[in-house]
Amino acid sequence: MYEAAMSSLHPQDLFDQAIALHQRGDLAQAERLYQQILLLEPGAFAPRHMLGVIRAQQGRSDDAIALIAAALKLNPRVASAWINLGNVQSAGGRAEDAVESYRKALEIEPGNLAIRNLESMILWSLGRLDEALDSVTKVLAARPGDLEARNTRGNIARARRRFDAALADYDAVLAARPDLAEAWTNRGATLSEMGRPREALESLERALALQPGLVAALSDRGFNLRELERHDEALASFDAALAIQPDYAPAWANRGKVLSEMNRLPESFDAFLRASRMAFGGRKPGPAMAHKLQHDREQQDWLAAHQAGDGARIAGRAVNPHNARKAAQDWADTDPRIVVIDDLLSADALAELRRYCLGAGIWHTAYPQGYLGAFPEGGFAAPLLAQVAEELRDTFAGIFAAHPLRYHWAFKYDSEMDGIGIHADEAAVNVNFWITPDAANRDPQSGGLVIWDKAAPLEWDFAKFNADESAAYEFLAQSGARPVTVPYRANRAVIFDSNLFHKTDTIRFAGGYENRRINITMLYGRRRRV
Repeated sequence: MYEAAMSSLHPQDLFDQAIALHQRGDLAQAERLYQQILLLEPGAFAPRHMLGVIRAQQGRSDDAIALIAAALKLNPRVASAWINLGNVQSAGGRAEDAVESYRKALEIEPGNLAIRNLESMILWSLGRLDEALDSVTKVLAARPGDLEARNTRGNIARARRRFDAALADYDAVLAARPDLAEAWTNRGATLSEMGRPREALESLERALALQPGLVAALSDRGFNLRELERHDEALASFDAALAIQPDYAPAWANRGKVLSEMNRLPESFDAFLRASRMAFGGRKPGPAMAHKLQHDREQQDWLAAHQAGDGARIAGRAVNPHNARKAAQDWADTDPRIVVIDDLLSADALAELRRYCLGAGIWHTAYPQGYLGAFPEGGFAAPLLAQVAEELRDTFAGIFAAHPLRYHWAFKYDSEMDGIGIHADEAAVNVNFWITPDAANRDPQSGGLVIWDKAAPLEWDFAKFNADESAAYEFLAQSGARPVTVPYRANRAVIFDSNLFHKTDTIRFAGGYENRRINITMLYGRRRRV
């Protein structure tokens, strides 16, 4: 009876009924009416578009994309449909397509700042930071008083490592609204990344005075207390954050960093793994760069045919001791301090570490240059890594002295793309070792590390020595620095003064998943400061 009554209505009346049902949340009845209209008018844009919206609400993103795209072929001049298509593509992990959809919407409605905000956020998620900055700057040009957009621009500038610009935006927000605890927190985080922990603490204390239970500020305060080597206070700040929000991953990650510097590696790695489970466990993947998606497909194919390693400690030694005496002597005799050690790991440790790095779901961070990063708070905290870290200090005591493990990570490179640019690291001693088989390297004279024989000036802050490539090259040219090239070799370690400028050498590795270049870096101790 209901169907008969509906069929007697004009398609527009049916559409009005469907929209009303849709807005009330009765998706099943709305879907039935949209489909009925399409039987009457197969070339109708609106019901096809809205049926796609329902498919998106049902979590059927592929069907939603197909329906909305088909509707747009019928009428490509509807901005809202391009926005909906972009939203579904973004939710479905097709971020690059979403950018294009939002830009189609902007061609139709160039003054629509809501679309511009969507564009800037997804460009940010893709690591296309310059484009994201340009997009949000256009919002601010049209609406200079938009404090949310200015705060967002500060966040993107911070991600772009344009820290002075980020500070300027946060200061502008705080000049208008000094009561915004979030902006004080963002300001503190920026100063922290600039290597200015005392100033960072001042901003974070302002945030906490306004909002004592602000978890992000408590966690960042702990991080900066760590930078000032006030470890017990740092742990107390993390504990305060976790008492309020026990699943706050950044506090667990920062707690892991402090415990590492306190030489409490089992507790440190446990905190890192907690952070990883909270940040990534069961999380639906978000937008990803094309080379990250390619890597993940290759890894799944590899896992279908291979057993991944779990990174467990091995029964014997992980680090070979036979190089210890010569390495210590070379460290004492060389200036600058650069020591190359071959056959760093035992055969069992190397094989297990390779299996772990090939199979583990730890490669969460993608960089536009083409490489992926695995960090301890993302799960790169296997027991074998703790064993290697401990044995490095014990085996090469003449190099590491009393330096604790400050931080560690791994990078995996696309064979057709670039590596890491010139920088120095915030540590006293840098250990960089490679684990991909030599057969993968097409050029045995390259693929390793280039280290300059001049250290970053101690008065430079973190943002400058770690991210300002033009300043680094200018300094090296003026100081007459010379590069030292260490060719790639599997199971080769380069141990050097972390303050020396260095970069990845040209990568010419074969294609294929197992041929991707993998390096592991462990930082020990503190960089000297002025």
